[in-house]
Amino acid sequence: MRGRLTGTTAALAAGITLAVIAACAAGAYLYSRRHYQTLLDGARGSALAQAELIRAALEHEMLTRDRTLIAGMVRSFGAEPGVAGVMLLDRKGVVRYSTGPVASGNELSLSAPTCQACHQFPPAQRASSRVIETQGGSLLRTVVPIRNRDECHACHDPAQRTNGIVIFDVDASRIHATASGDLRWMVGTTGGVALLLVAAIAAVVRFVVLRRLQRFETTARLIAGGDLARRVPEAGADTIAWLAREFNVMADSVTGLLGQVRSQRERLETVINSIDDGIVVLDRNRTVIAANDAFIARTGRIRRELLGCSCASAGAAMCGVADCPAAACLGSGERQVRVCERRRDDGTIAWEEVHACRIPGAAGEGEQIVEVWRDITDRRAAEARLAESHRLASLGMLASGFSHEMNTPLGTVMTCVDGIGRELRREPARVDMKRVLDHVTTAHDQLLRCRGITQHFLRMSRGQRAAGDVVEIGAVVAAVVRLVEPTARAAGVTVDAEAAVAHGAGLRVRADEIDLQHALINLLLNAVQASPRGAAIRLRLDAGEPVRIRVEDQGCGIAPDQQARIFEPFFSLRQGGTGLGLFVSLNAVRQWGGDILVRSTPGHGATFEVVFPPVDLESAAHGVPV
Repeated sequence: MRGRLTGTTAALAAGITLAVIAACAAGAYLYSRRHYQTLLDGARGSALAQAELIRAALEHEMLTRDRTLIAGMVRSFGAEPGVAGVMLLDRKGVVRYSTGPVASGNELSLSAPTCQACHQFPPAQRASSRVIETQGGSLLRTVVPIRNRDECHACHDPAQRTNGIVIFDVDASRIHATASGDLRWMVGTTGGVALLLVAAIAAVVRFVVLRRLQRFETTARLIAGGDLARRVPEAGADTIAWLAREFNVMADSVTGLLGQVRSQRERLETVINSIDDGIVVLDRNRTVIAANDAFIARTGRIRRELLGCSCASAGAAMCGVADCPAAACLGSGERQVRVCERRRDDGTIAWEEVHACRIPGAAGEGEQIVEVWRDITDRRAAEARLAESHRLASLGMLASGFSHEMNTPLGTVMTCVDGIGRELRREPARVDMKRVLDHVTTAHDQLLRCRGITQHFLRMSRGQRAAGDVVEIGAVVAAVVRLVEPTARAAGVTVDAEAAVAHGAGLRVRADEIDLQHALINLLLNAVQASPRGAAIRLRLDAGEPVRIRVEDQGCGIAPDQQARIFEPFFSLRQGGTGLGLFVSLNAVRQWGGDILVRSTPGHGATFEVVFPPVDLESAAHGVPV
């Protein structure tokens, strides 16, 4: 860790260095500007003083009319170092005295660039000195006017303001060179000081900040490696010490959470391993990632041999399903269920149910498959026993229903045979052949009904459904009423069905005619048995959508809590009843999309309603199934 250049160290070093360089550069720039201006102001003051001195000497000589001194002063000042030239001009701009060659008239005219540097401004804004650019370089030109005072009026016109000017030029390039030299010296000195400052700051940051921050990195790495008790020293009262205390609080919290996670993981592993079902986790290559004890025991291997092994290469001991649920789940992304047969080591057959589910992978991870293997051998045996029991119960129910359905037509046949016998025992002249023929017709119809019942229960025992056809309700109702009337007359009850027979002519529904007759006969017989003597049973027909056939009696009614149970098998409200009539009738009607509803108020009779969807006659005429 020591001596290593980290990102924080590099960033701090670069930042401090750039800050120091920026500060030094800004300071050097401001100093150079200020120093140059100071040198320029000094040169300007010196030039102005010397020009004033020349002006004063000139005025004195002009009064004394002795001009020898002024020429010497011009030559003397012009020979000083840094002075570019001294000129004395009269009022018309003619050079009278000069330290060097006299410039051409154009250079000293008011329109020349050197003169316009000052004359472009109003008189009140003109400075006495200004830096100007000439062909020979930069000059600090100082201009001092020679005023036309009262003493001069003897020789000069009083109307004019000046009698001439003194021009004192100083070489500004030497001033700039001096400032540049001073700047280089200052930059060199400042750079050395800055390097020392950067080194000092780096040492302070290294030993006071970074060295203490490295303890955080070391502690975090050790905690990540498993040393959960490691903490950062908290000595001190500065920001780093406060950060160390907060880091240790966070580490305590993380350690507690890791302990809880470890405890929950161990608990989860214990729970998973206690499950009897085999659980295995596979990756996209169907390689085993994890498995519980039940699955490992099922394969007959040990954990380290199984983990990392492909289920495709593990043989039948691991996977005996031809259509692999894991592969199908990976391909479709949907849950897969398979049932497979496996032979145990002792030679017995085991049946297993496999559930495969996909686990979506997180970012950067592939998806996985979880398979749950459940031994369903005992369940299949129990299901087989339950199916056998259900079959026997169904056969018992079928036999009970068959006997119930046969009793009614056979009873009617017996009644008809008795009536025929009574008629035939009379004297031949007194025999009512019409009644005999009625009894014979009724007995014939009931025998046909017995044959239909027999065929119906044969279909039920074989699990077959009747073909069905379009049935005219009027004809069915008329046949049912004709079959029930002998029993109704014997019970002293009348059946009012003429309106239903007339209304039902031409009205059709799709059903098996025998099934529909059985349902209506059961409802009418129940109504006869529930009605007292002298009562009337009404059979009504509603030709709307759906078609409704109503059977209304005047019996004692049905309690509300019993109305929901009357369609259950073997539940009967009549002593001696089998409780199968309504159950069989409801199943027969529902085969064809219909239903049987009941409405009843205790003491006011009951109304049973057979509901059928209407039939599209055009489709029925073309033989199209409805």
